[in-house]
Amino acid sequence: MPLSRRQLIAASAALPLLGMSALLRAAEPDLANLSDITSGIAGITPAERQARIARAQSLMRANGIGAVLIEPGASLTYFTGVRWGRSERLTAAIIPMEGDPCIVTPFFEEPSVRQSLAIPADVRVWQEDQNPLERVAGFLRDRKLAAQPVGIDETARFFAFDGLARALPSARLVSANPVIRGCRMIKTAPEIALMQAAADVTMAAYRWTHPRIEKGMTPPDIGALMTAATRKLGGAPEFALVLIGEAAAYPHGSSAPQRVRDGQIVLMDCGCTVQGYQSDISRTVVFGAASAEQRKVWNDVARGQQVANAAATIGTPAGAVDDAVRRFYEGAGYGPGYKLPGLSHRTGHGIGMDGHEPVNLVHGEATPLAAGMCFSNEPGLYLPGKFGVRMEDCFHMTDTGPKWFSVPPVSLDAPIG
Repeated sequence: MPLSRRQLIAASAALPLLGMSALLRAAEPDLANLSDITSGIAGITPAERQARIARAQSLMRANGIGAVLIEPGASLTYFTGVRWGRSERLTAAIIPMEGDPCIVTPFFEEPSVRQSLAIPADVRVWQEDQNPLERVAGFLRDRKLAAQPVGIDETARFFAFDGLARALPSARLVSANPVIRGCRMIKTAPEIALMQAAADVTMAAYRWTHPRIEKGMTPPDIGALMTAATRKLGGAPEFALVLIGEAAAYPHGSSAPQRVRDGQIVLMDCGCTVQGYQSDISRTVVFGAASAEQRKVWNDVARGQQVANAAATIGTPAGAVDDAVRRFYEGAGYGPGYKLPGLSHRTGHGIGMDGHEPVNLVHGEATPLAAGMCFSNEPGLYLPGKFGVRMEDCFHMTDTGPKWFSVPPVSLDAPIG
């Protein structure tokens, strides 16, 4: 006779690893009813990447930058399609002010790098006994850019910066932010479609997971169910943070043991990627009956999200969104500022290929909001020693204002939305 989920939870307390597997096996019949909802979603085309290169080159000319150097990571994939990890062996892209980019990579890695290369590029290899930054310098000399400022991606490691300075002492090394941020902060329609697909997956996984939360479950139990559902729905799971009870008062959690009990807050912060583009959605539920205090704080956070949404208008400084939320919270008795009980972190962050991207919805950020920018909206409230509440939904700016990727819930009685 198959075990009930409640029996499986009891087993998992004694044998955590075996219990987790058993919990997922018990969920398999339900998971079988889920299917991939991302099939048919168009990816980023070579033409789209070529348009990105053209945009970058236009920004280089406008900012007096001759070329930019990019190490592996989201920006390398964004411009070239190349998906590569960082190591002590340099692989990098150099995008010049005019003409095709260059990829510098170890000789023995060239066939693998070419597998994901999605644009025309000059590929220059280096051997193990050679200096890869000499290859970069050689490309810049060949393109008559050796005396031009070279923009360095803000995430590049020091050895790449220092190595290029030594290999090309005539070049002035500057920040590539005007180029890379100038491109990546403004999402195009294909990017927004992929982010919408990722949000749809995460919301469907929440709707599947929420009714399966049971008394005695631990954060890994709940996170495993959310992750399994996300995979079945076609997303690549990125994170499934689950905070129970007092742990929810600490935005990124606590190492203290946690189990679901009656009347406890369960805060979930989960996300996935679809073809490299991210979702980031939080939901806060109460297992069993909610207290009056829990309801009040939940309602205040729901209102805080709407205050942020109303403040996000084209041309408004990003920091003004955070300021509007703090004014509302201070009027409700929280804070002031970042003090607790209250909102101890920024109202939101940029999002796209990375879960956190520039710029943030934080006090003092002067960047004006523009169509195509994407952000999280997550003005949580945290009461140390008691509990915390966070709802997080992402949005993208349109010419007429913000548009949700996932629509926030309006009631603790229907907390997923």
